Amino acid sequence: MKLCQGQVWKKAGQYLRIVRLERLEVEYKSLPNLGNKEGTKHVTSKKDFCRLLKGAHLLSSGKKTPPGRNEAGPAEMTC
Repeated sequence: MKLCQGQVWKKAGQYLRIVRLERLEVEYKSLPNLGNKEGTKHVTSKKDFCRLLKGAHLLSSGKKTPPGRNEAGPAEMTC
């Protein structure tokens, strides 16, 4: 799976939005619903975040990858 800043994932009635994505660390915001911008920010390792996403569904992607560009850049990483 590829992670990008701005992605929104849904798991168990809560939404997880990736705020900042680095090589080894992810900052995400946990939201009870998408209509409300209020939520709690969390910072965790990329490995733990990928474990958290088990069983989650990707709702939207904040960044579109241009055709022909499949290599992972600094803001796009794989688990």
